Amino acid sequence: MKRRELFRISTAMGLGAALPALAAAKVQQAGAPAPAAPLKPPPEGSIPVAFLLSDNAVVIDFGGPWEVFANTSVQGRSGEAAFQLYTVGATAAPVTAYGGMKIVPNYTIANAPPPKVIVVPAQTVSDPAVLEWLRQTSRTADLTMSVCTGAFILAHAGLLDGKSAVTHHSAFKEFAMKFPRVRLKRGARFVEEGNIATAGGLSSGIDLALRVVERYFGRAAASNTAYTMEYQGQGWLDPNSNSIYARTRRSTEQHPLCPVCEMDVDKLDSLSTTYRKRNYYFCMEEHKKLFDANPASFIASLP
Repeated sequence: MKRRELFRISTAMGLGAALPALAAAKVQQAGAPAPAAPLKPPPEGSIPVAFLLSDNAVVIDFGGPWEVFANTSVQGRSGEAAFQLYTVGATAAPVTAYGGMKIVPNYTIANAPPPKVIVVPAQTVSDPAVLEWLRQTSRTADLTMSVCTGAFILAHAGLLDGKSAVTHHSAFKEFAMKFPRVRLKRGARFVEEGNIATAGGLSSGIDLALRVVERYFGRAAASNTAYTMEYQGQGWLDPNSNSIYARTRRSTEQHPLCPVCEMDVDKLDSLSTTYRKRNYYFCMEEHKKLFDANPASFIASLP
């Protein structure tokens, strides 16, 4: 998926979010997190996992964790599935995922069973009722997790206030400026805090889901799940393994980058603005608007 599309998903949620305290927003390096507490599975029965889906849901964001949970097998559970998986939509109408896949939700927010795990991928959310469902169900869930720019949805719902979080690396600046009450961790593969967890972009959701398996059933169960999936990634063992994204790319006149998302841009066909006698180029109109609203804050974050 192009980073341009990821941003379009995160900025087009239509929730009327302002950009408060732009100058105060900061992006932090990922530090050593406190170990997350184990999660207690039920003595019998499956753990219900709700995948909240709306239009433009990114397939790997929910498909990766879905496969992890579906492939988890735990000895001594009498053949019961470790997790019970289902999709939840605002309504029963089919959802069009990013790329065109059509998905009919198993449930709506009005009749979905109470989940113990909630998975929120990058997607377009425009219904305030969805955010309210997320707020209410997260109160009784063991864990609410986002993948990629799904973190924007958790933040809009107020679930990340005062907490640490991560999102797709190209969304760092926009996220930090929209949600200054959230401590954004650059270089984190995933971040866990209390009953909330956020993963970086796309494939990071697989690692966070494996970490969830570990928290419920132990490392051996998570390792066995990764083996079954022929997944050789080690990110689930190290939440700070995305350190490459802690470094900010440098824009030059010869090779300009969008100052909002650090995406490569072509000067010949991109939008531009001039600030303090320097030209800045943008990958999309929304990012030019963000920059023009408070250019000084973006310039302060550039290397």
